[in-house]
This record gives sequence, C-alpha cells and structure tokens, in this order.
Amino acid sequence: MKRKSILQHAGVWLHLLLLSLCLSLSSCLSFSVPGQNGQNPPPAVTDPSETDPAEIDPSSPDFVLIDLPTYVGSAYVVLNNNVPVFSPEELTTEGYEFYSPLDALGRCGTVIASVGRETMPAEDEDRGNISSVKPTGWVQASYDSMGGQPLYNRAHLIGWQLTAENANERNLVTGTRYLNVQGMLPFEDMVADYVKETGNHVAYRVTPIFEGNNLVCSGVQMEGFSVEDNGEGICFNVYCFNVQPGIIIDYATGVSSEGGEKPVDPEAETNADGEVIHDYVLNTNSKRFHYPNCSSVGQMKETNKQPYTGSREDLIDQGYQPCGSCNP
Repeated sequence: MKRKSILQHAGVWLHLLLLSLCLSLSSCLSFSVPGQNGQNPPPAVTDPSETDPAEIDPSSPDFVLIDLPTYVGSAYVVLNNNVPVFSPEELTTEGYEFYSPLDALGRCGTVIASVGRETMPAEDEDRGNISSVKPTGWVQASYDSMGGQPLYNRAHLIGWQLTAENANERNLVTGTRYLNVQGMLPFEDMVADYVKETGNHVAYRVTPIFEGNNLVCSGVQMEGFSVEDNGEGICFNVYCFNVQPGIIIDYATGVSSEGGEKPVDPEAETNADGEVIHDYVLNTNSKRFHYPNCSSVGQMKETNKQPYTGSREDLIDQGYQPCGSCNP
C-alpha cells in the first residue's frame, strides 16, 4: 500500500490554506495563473541578486501572459535562469501533496508536492483508469499527421509515477501529446529517477497557465528543487508549451484543426537545402524515427536502435515514418 504523509507540518498546512483562499479569488482575473497571480512572491531559494531581471519570472505579481516566449520548435523554455521559487515551508523532507480546488470554470490550479519514496506508487501498484475525467476543453481529435494518434491526453500535472494520483480531476488537464511526452515527461522521469536513487525529497510544483477564460491552458510552468542537497541533484524552472506541431488549437474551446507549418527555431542548424537538422533515433525494424527523449526509445530492442543526425525529409525519403507519440 502506498504511504503518504500529507501536510504534516503546521507551517505547510497554513501556507497551503492561504494558497487555496487566493485561488478561490483568482477566477475573476482576466489572466489566470492560479496560486500565483496577485500574490507576493515567496522567498527565493537562492540569492535574488544572482537572477537576471530581464528573465521571465511567473512568480512575480507583475507577470502577464505576453511575457511568455513564442513557441519556435522547442517543447519548453527556461524561466528565471532555471531557478525555482519555493517558500521555506515548502522545502520539507516529509512527503506531502496539495491539489488546488477547481476554479469557477472547472479549471485546475497550481499543484505542489514534496515528492519522496513515500508518495510514489508501490512497485506492484497499477495505474488506474482515468477516462471518467473530462478536463476543461476536452474535445478529442486525431490526425493522420500524428499517425492516427489522439491529439489530447489527460495530462497529469504531477505525474503518476511521482504521487500515484489516478482519476484526480484537480490534477488532470487537457494536454497535447507533445506537451505530455516532449515537454513534461523528461522532467518527471528526472525527478523519479533521482528520488529512487537517493531517497531524498524534491519540492515539485506545476502551474497550468490559462489566458482569460480559455478552457485549454497555453502551457504549464514546472518547478523542482531537491531538498536534502539544496538543489544539487534537481533544480529547474521551465515553461512547457501546450501545442502540437502542425495542429491549430482553439484554446478557448479545445476545438482543433490540421494546418499550419511546423515552427522552425531560427537558430537551428540546417543542411544545404535549408532543411532543419535534428538528432533522431531510428527503429530499423518498424521503420519509424523518434526524438531521442521519446518514451518509445526506451522500449526498443538495442538491435533495432540506430542513432541518426539529419533532416526529417531525408528520413521520409528513405522510407521512415515519424513516431505518432513524439511527432518528430
């Protein structure tokens, strides 16, 4: 049986009660960053003088959506010099979890946990069925460009492998496969591996960011900080884009359509034909190609796995098809 120590410190309890009260008031704001907007930022975990004031800082009460960078081909961008912002009460060596109440539109807010072995699923624990939850903006679709795979996932704000939450409506948002696999999963895996290897705890917060009354979040801010070693093992603050390359999403409703070119990073390396060069992993058996951090790569037989650096177009000309999960 999974063991959880939820809100054991009185200081954490008081802090999160205040957070919940602020969230109940946030629905009247035109731009919703539940759990943060309109509040004074908590003390930083490092010397604030070390941060660049020109960097984006979503913990600031002056933060607005226009400050977020435009998606140009990378699944996430670093915020605040990769420095997270946690209060002292949140940096605890005892496991806890907190899930904000849904706002007036039924949208999720900030979720936070002290992830430790005690919050993670037991080795013999199976993932439950979460199909009963319909997050806001859940208008499912599938496209040939994605290999027939569905556009949306019920995306866990705190991944199942970290807190074993299944059909928790306060922890599930409408997220693209790209957000889930390319944006969030690498950070979830990093935290899970660290906790399993060290037995330490990681302060972990995820904030879905909605524009106005949109039902689908534009993206999520993810923060992590390892407690016992003061951030030596885990320290990140990133914004992951809730996009799907080649798909147009109406964030107000969740309705989508196929169209538009895949954005190209202006700093990306190109070949003589102007095609973008990427690192891929080929499955020589299935004739599919993947991004190196795609979850499918770990399931390949080593005999079928082949690294490749080149353009997407060259691989397609060689008879390879893009993976339907990471959509390279």
